[in-house]
Amino acid sequence: MTRRQALRSFAVAPFVQTAKRTRGPNLLFLIADDHAGYVFGADGNRLARTPHLDRLATQGIRFARNYCNSPVCTPSRQSILTGQMPHAAGVTRLPTPLSPDKPTIAKQLKRAGYTTAVLGKMHWNRPAEPGLHGFHEAFADQAGYKLHQEQVQPRPVPDDIKTKPPWRPFKDPARIWLNADRLPYPRYHADMRGAFVARWGLDYLKQHRNHPFALWLSFNEPHSPFDFPVEDRERFDPAGFSAPRVGPEDPPQIPLIFRDLTEDEKRGIAAAYYTSVGFLDRNVGSVLEGLKQLGLEENTLVVYMADHGYNLGHHGRFEKHCCYDPAMRVPLLMRYPAGFRGGRTVEAFTESVDVPSTILGILGAPPLPVNHGRSLVPLLRGEARVHRDLIFTEYLENEEAAVRTAEWKFIFCSGRRERVDGYKTDHPTPGRYRRLYNLRSDPGEFTDLAGKKEYAAVVERLERALLQRFLDTHPEAPPAGLDVSQQLEWFLRPRDA
Repeated sequence: MTRRQALRSFAVAPFVQTAKRTRGPNLLFLIADDHAGYVFGADGNRLARTPHLDRLATQGIRFARNYCNSPVCTPSRQSILTGQMPHAAGVTRLPTPLSPDKPTIAKQLKRAGYTTAVLGKMHWNRPAEPGLHGFHEAFADQAGYKLHQEQVQPRPVPDDIKTKPPWRPFKDPARIWLNADRLPYPRYHADMRGAFVARWGLDYLKQHRNHPFALWLSFNEPHSPFDFPVEDRERFDPAGFSAPRVGPEDPPQIPLIFRDLTEDEKRGIAAAYYTSVGFLDRNVGSVLEGLKQLGLEENTLVVYMADHGYNLGHHGRFEKHCCYDPAMRVPLLMRYPAGFRGGRTVEAFTESVDVPSTILGILGAPPLPVNHGRSLVPLLRGEARVHRDLIFTEYLENEEAAVRTAEWKFIFCSGRRERVDGYKTDHPTPGRYRRLYNLRSDPGEFTDLAGKKEYAAVVERLERALLQRFLDTHPEAPPAGLDVSQQLEWFLRPRDA
């Protein structure tokens, strides 16, 4: 198939629903955990060491302003899998399992004749088994960890190499479970779980190279405690880092667990995070090189993204779980040499929920019966520059949601729910609040303008826009007689089964 034919094929897109499929394109879906969009060489970060992801960005399309729809693992991942907003997918909190009855992108690809498989961290919160959520082979979460333990016999690490203790978040001080001392995991590179995911993925590609496949590989990195092998323990000097400044309005909202971190510890945490990103990059690079060596590169759609971003000291926080930009903006790369010209950066606003419909359209699979995303195909073909006027994200553990435009960020929170995610502040239940930031004059989101009379019209407009997204996508309707703010608070209550 020529490039022009491939473009035409997914432009007019009769959906393929046959039981067998004789040609691609294939799908290689690579997802990281907690990889922030700014810790990425292609994003202009000179400290980041991500040569393989940078190369993928130059070969494909980089979506520079892609935002997650929830800044926490489980809701974000199940939103990407289902093409629905977290509140519609029924997963808005970390421990909630996705219902096996929900439509997923893997189920649609299976219907289209693809062989589907997944290995790695998926946050399904239920035992993985063949067929679950549409995957012929499902080695997600504990099943993947067990496979790694069965197949890898790690070499002993010498006693004179200091390694990290077991991860005990919230039990140990934050400096320990955030790895401020930059200690490696007690394994060599080849024995690490991330390296195993890459090798298993390569074996899968070899076995299925002659059949249309859709393969998900999900890496743990760089999620805390920022794992990396012993070979990488001196890759970054903490002295090269500095924690972002804390704004005058930040102290009351800084989680208590981060209050006693020293400046040296903050630099060490950043160095450990960057080291883990570098380890992730090498594993992604080995999979991409294997794809090339097998002759599958031309006719495979490669997607790389993360579930959400991460604050590395922004607003005094070392986590996600909030609606500031560092926690919301995530990398998104797509490459398909037979389908569209690479080497471009898209500056339009996109959301992670846009990815499923894009993949299904390119691969000629049936659309999802409920779809809250907008296909990125016009952007991939260079036929559009604008995609969304605003983006939406929700964090219902804190009954909080936000919309962002090119100029404004608006955050609405009920302030009623005492969060149970471990990130309590001085005032766990402060009551309803709104925040408004002018991102053109205040890109760091330091000065809240919501209470100023001259911005009342902006607050009202964005609050209504936030409500409209819920009204357009939520499976339930609020009771009659509620005003805008009351309706928002009704939608912000977690209703996970």
